[in-house]
Parts: sequence; structure tokens; C-alpha cells
Amino acid sequence: MFIESIKELAKKAKKTIVLPESGDVRTLTAARNILSEGFAAVILIGDSGEINKLAADNGLDLSGAQFVSPADCGKTGELADKLYELRKNKGMTPEQAKDLLLNDSLYFGAMMVKTGMADGMVAGAVRSTADVMGTALKVIKTAPGVSVVSTCFLMVMPDESYGHKGVYAFADCALNQNPSSEELASIAISTAQTFKTLTDAEPLVAMLSHSTKGSAKHADIDKVTEAVRFAREKAPELKLDGELQLDAAIIPAIGSKKAPDSGIAGKANVLVFPDLDAGNIGYKLVERLAGASAFGPITQGLAKPVNDLSRGCSADDIAGTVAITALQAQNI
Repeated sequence: MFIESIKELAKKAKKTIVLPESGDVRTLTAARNILSEGFAAVILIGDSGEINKLAADNGLDLSGAQFVSPADCGKTGELADKLYELRKNKGMTPEQAKDLLLNDSLYFGAMMVKTGMADGMVAGAVRSTADVMGTALKVIKTAPGVSVVSTCFLMVMPDESYGHKGVYAFADCALNQNPSSEELASIAISTAQTFKTLTDAEPLVAMLSHSTKGSAKHADIDKVTEAVRFAREKAPELKLDGELQLDAAIIPAIGSKKAPDSGIAGKANVLVFPDLDAGNIGYKLVERLAGASAFGPITQGLAKPVNDLSRGCSADDIAGTVAITALQAQNI
């Protein structure tokens, strides 16, 4: 039901999402479903004849999809010139830029997003995370004022009394190994924005630690308290507090006891973990032992949205990620 609510929100301002992995049947199945449900427009990169043959062989009707072949697209030269300008300081030549666009659909898709030909991109059913995110970082780059690209998971709990109607955002669970205080602050601000975009609810951000308000002393705790200070300086309007232990962050009775002066303790719906180990372990514990549904990783902090898939994903996973990407694009 959570993804269905995302789809309904995405329908309000239909965005165009590029899917570069058009040789994958799951991608084509997702494209068919997206078009039939009408929550996004779809661009498939590749030869239309080849794509439609693969679709027909699998009983898929792609009527309504847009097909763009780099070899035949009249804008490939223009895109190559712009890619060269972006990467010439890294040693890229004009010839290399054109060759890359003709032979790597990830780069072609990213350049479509960069130049406004599409609003976002979803890939990773075939290509690795390193390929997808590396391309996004090189082409799309970070949003203004954002120091680090990060990820979050939307965790939907069976018990709706937790978080916002059972929904939390957990960050960073997939990308930044040991973020600095400044990076943690940036992750917190980005995650709050993602949570607001995808739930239309006010984010209440807890910066997590093994300590609550000075109950222990350690350099790792100092990192979190510094992150709180940085986040408040950068986003004074954001409702955020820390350092908080997990129970103090989400259980009202414990929050009021451990941090009675906090406006967040016991009410948090956005949980920012101090490092990747804690975040990754935390979301998987909640998913596996509490029976929560985990949606993500959702990339945040890019100038325009690009989201990565697991190579084991289903067509439904791809469609859901497209809905999330389309909703992100509405708010950039």
C-alpha cells in the first residue's frame, strides 16, 4: 500500500523517467506496467525494433513508451559536446565522450537527465551499483549545498503506531562507510527532505548513538553531537535532536525519561545512524525480525534523481523505484 500511495502522488505531475537497460525483460515488464498505471512517462534507450521484438516475444505491449537510440538520435552530438565539457578536466576527449554515449546507455541516460530531456533515471537491474552511482556522480553531480550523496530506506512497519503511520526513514544504510560530522549533518538534512517528499509528513529527525544526551563519553558520540550542531546551523527550521539512543528516539515513555527536554525524543520518524555498519545492520534487523517492508536504497543529494536497483530485482521493484524517482523529481 505504501508504494501505491507513492504512485498516486506521482500521478499528480507525471514525470519522464529514463530506463537505460532495455535489453532486460524485467525492465520492459516494468515499463509496460508503469505506462498502464500512468504514474510516469518512460524513455527506453536502444533500437526501437529490437526492443519491441523482445517485448512482443514476452507478450508485452509498449505502446506509449518513447524509444531513443543513441546511434540515431539527432541530439547525440550535442550531448557528447556537453559531456566533454563536464569531463574534460578529468582528461576526457571529444571523441571519448561521443564513443561513451554511443556505447554506454547509462551515460546516455544520465546525460538526458542532466540536460532536461528526462526527469530522472532508474538502472541497476543489469549494471552494478558502482556503474550506476559512478555515472550519476560524474554526470549529474550533487545538488547545491549538499556535501555528500547518500541513501535512505523507507521502512514500513506492520504496527502503524510507530513513526509516521508506521513509516520511518533510515539513513545512511548503503553508501557512506564512516561519515564525518559535516557529512552526517548533510545526510540528516537530505533524509528529512526525502521523507517529506515521499510521505508528505513533517520529518522529526533523531541523530542516533549509543548515548543519550551525554550518558556516555566517546569520540564517536562527539561526532554525532557535532553533526547535530552542523545540521542546526545549515537547516535551523528542521526539527532535529541528538545524540539519542534508539529507544529514546522512538519510544515516548523512554524518550520522556531519558531526554525530557527534547522535542524529538520518543517521536522520531527519521533515524540517522552514525555509520554504515549501524545503518545497514539496523534496517536489516527491522526488516527481518520486525517484518517491516524496506524500500530502497533511495539515492538522495544528487542534483536530479537517479536510483539504483538490485540485480535481483523484480519488475514490480523497478516500477516502484520509478514511482519514487518520479516523486523525487517533482520536488527538485
